[in-house]
Amino acid sequence: MHKFWSETVKRTEPYVPGEQLNDSDIIKLNTNENPYGPSPKVVAAIQSELTRKLQLYPSPSADKLRSDIGQYYGLDKDHIFVGNGSDEVLAFSFMAFFETDAHIRFPSITYSFYPVYAKLFNIPYDEVPLNRDFSIPVASFFQSEGGVIIANPNAPTGLYLDIDTVEEIVANNPDQVVIIDEAYIDFAPASAASLVEQYPNLLVVQTMSKSRSLAGLRVGFAIGHPELIEALIRIKDSFNSYTMDRLAIAGAEAAINDVTYFHKTTNQIIETREWLIPEMKKRGFTVLPSAANFIFASHYKVTGETLYRELKQQKILIRHFQKPAVSNYVRISIGTDEQMNQLLTAIDSIITPQMTN
Repeated sequence: MHKFWSETVKRTEPYVPGEQLNDSDIIKLNTNENPYGPSPKVVAAIQSELTRKLQLYPSPSADKLRSDIGQYYGLDKDHIFVGNGSDEVLAFSFMAFFETDAHIRFPSITYSFYPVYAKLFNIPYDEVPLNRDFSIPVASFFQSEGGVIIANPNAPTGLYLDIDTVEEIVANNPDQVVIIDEAYIDFAPASAASLVEQYPNLLVVQTMSKSRSLAGLRVGFAIGHPELIEALIRIKDSFNSYTMDRLAIAGAEAAINDVTYFHKTTNQIIETREWLIPEMKKRGFTVLPSAANFIFASHYKVTGETLYRELKQQKILIRHFQKPAVSNYVRISIGTDEQMNQLLTAIDSIITPQMTN
């Protein structure tokens, strides 16, 4: 059994994504998708691209998309790398900047793809325990042997490190690459992209899945010094020159340029989040301060597993993690106001009998 597996396959422990149930009645609050559709300009751009020659390869360098993203951040395109979702960009980054003989560091509670990549690429790693309040012990990430990767805001906690603190970590790793994974940054105060021209060892990775409603299109990008970007391009072109298709490129260009729609939907999600948090607290939940498009919450009487299971019975999906330190917490994506009201009604039906016992 497994006699044909390589050593690489044998050491892998694949990432487990959130449930994707094929049921239109489900309220899906488990994978941090945007409840609002993409900009109408995205749909129009994709439809227009469909009339072109799909039998021809897309641009391998996606220069216009890189220029558009760069312009959004006030940078040249040589500071931008684009790929098939930020997961792919992160995978390329592990290959480009981390070595097999030097330990990298990331938080013990964070995006669970990091240890998956480390094992896949045979990179040793140290998981740094979080503080009791789930905040990151900043000094523990100084002077790393092989590099650092931190999600900011962190997942699944939603906690945010301010830019000055991020800069401290970058400045205290002058000889190693620090990757700041900003999948949820557009729901937070500010991006570390403003630091990339000052720090050649900083790589910022973002996605269009969350804030720009393109989870189904798979578009991610990295922002960094041109030498870092060149390394990512070398890895990509040694793996697959055409990681992004024509439709994804066209849709992403339209998404990054429709700033008005982007601000409208992200602001709506932030407003809903800030309304939901006190509503959850009224019901006996501890809710961590969130700078993302989800909340991380724990009830004093009803376990996380019970909430997950009973909400699923009511056709509401949330995310529950088995890791001991967070097993009593649930992560809930921010949906529309109507979805959040349905969620609260369902939660009331679960916790009220428990609280009267």
